[in-house]
Amino acid sequence: MKEMQTFLKKYHEEMNWEINNESYEKSRASLLNNYMLLTTEVAEVAEELRKAFNFTNSQILKGMNESEAFDLAKENAKEDLGKEFADCLAYIIKFANYFEIDLEESFYKKMDEVKNRKNRDVSLSNKKA
Repeated sequence: MKEMQTFLKKYHEEMNWEINNESYEKSRASLLNNYMLLTTEVAEVAEELRKAFNFTNSQILKGMNESEAFDLAKENAKEDLGKEFADCLAYIIKFANYFEIDLEESFYKKMDEVKNRKNRDVSLSNKKA
């Protein structure tokens, strides 16, 4: 993750896509614009999922086994979903870099926190037979 953060810091500088840091108002406007762009990319993930579900349903209606249809849909969606996830990640990393957050450190710290929560969700899927 650190390599990705370093790469994107340089990439955003080269592309002149950094979050503006000239003043509070310019930073605020730039942060909000980048947040809007991030949410647009998240919506594009949802659109790719919608396409995969519609493809699955159309194949089921044509007589294909549900599991096979969904496996085929996932394979068909893989490349485009990967692109959308990459776009989302680029914006998240841009925010992290702006706020000087080590995402790798934050990620593992948060996962440890979630694992040790007293009120974490309980799942029946782990039920022993």
